Amino acid sequence: MVVAGQGIIRRKVAAARAEAAEGGPGADRSWRLALARAARDHLKLSLEVQTLVLERRSLGEVMDLPPERALIAVLEGPGEALGVIVLSPQVMAGFIEAQTTGRVKAADAPTRKPTRTDAAMVMAVIDAALTGLERALAEEADLVWAGGFRYASFLDDPRPLGLLLEDEVYKVLHARVALAGGIRSGEILLALPAEGRGQRPASKPMDPAQDHGPVFRQALAERVQGSHCRLEGVLARLVLPLADVLTLAEGAVLALPQAALDRISLEGLDGRRLAEGRLGQNRGMRAVRLSDGVARPAQAPAPMTTLSEPLGRDAPGEVELQATGTDG
Repeated sequence: MVVAGQGIIRRKVAAARAEAAEGGPGADRSWRLALARAARDHLKLSLEVQTLVLERRSLGEVMDLPPERALIAVLEGPGEALGVIVLSPQVMAGFIEAQTTGRVKAADAPTRKPTRTDAAMVMAVIDAALTGLERALAEEADLVWAGGFRYASFLDDPRPLGLLLEDEVYKVLHARVALAGGIRSGEILLALPAEGRGQRPASKPMDPAQDHGPVFRQALAERVQGSHCRLEGVLARLVLPLADVLTLAEGAVLALPQAALDRISLEGLDGRRLAEGRLGQNRGMRAVRLSDGVARPAQAPAPMTTLSEPLGRDAPGEVELQATGTDG
């Protein structure tokens, strides 16, 4: 029975390896992290991948993907393979603004034809993202088609792609990204030959000690540091009768006697108080400067009850309102 069980496990492992060799979710996951780190390290800009789709496209379909007036960069890879990365106009403008002014404007930038100067300014970010992708795939099967590519040249029109790229199937990573916390959004397309010409990662047996050793701890640290934590800045809280709340309308003024700009509470999504600070600004944006001492965490508010019937205007009870800071 033990031998039979081991045989089943070996077959499942072999099937999983064969499936990974076809190109699993490795490039999908790694491209998200590579883009975010490249924008952070080279532009001091936060970039969040909202959606990402990995699909196979023909050369004709790839030529139809770039949006109007997008920046198109031709990439060189292993075995003289060529690929392409496309930055939509809003992403390109956000990258340029981050380098020239140190911030991304809230309003959408006017679309214009990209120039060689634009390409030169974003080239380092593109190469950093491609390098990060290659390093993340060092031990994954997707390294064969997604590794080894770097910036080669610039195009302001997709039509020459039909002459530059080979007529073959391409794997396309289509990402929708948000810049500077959602102030600007756009698309980044990465199209590389599906039949990769790069080196295959060396397969090595898994060491059971890695499950709790330095490799595991480093991987866990990268996951945690790459995660997002949302905090809300609460200026004040106000308790009102439910009848008064139901009569609120646009233009109504609520007095906040306990609100103070130098005592803003930072709270998590569960309502726990984590820190205190004072309101200020940084690079033209609203910011909170943390106080020296961390505020004592408060108990989370009681969960809201679900009512089986809608409340009327004469319903008893009180409602707690909170004024939170926004960047709008």
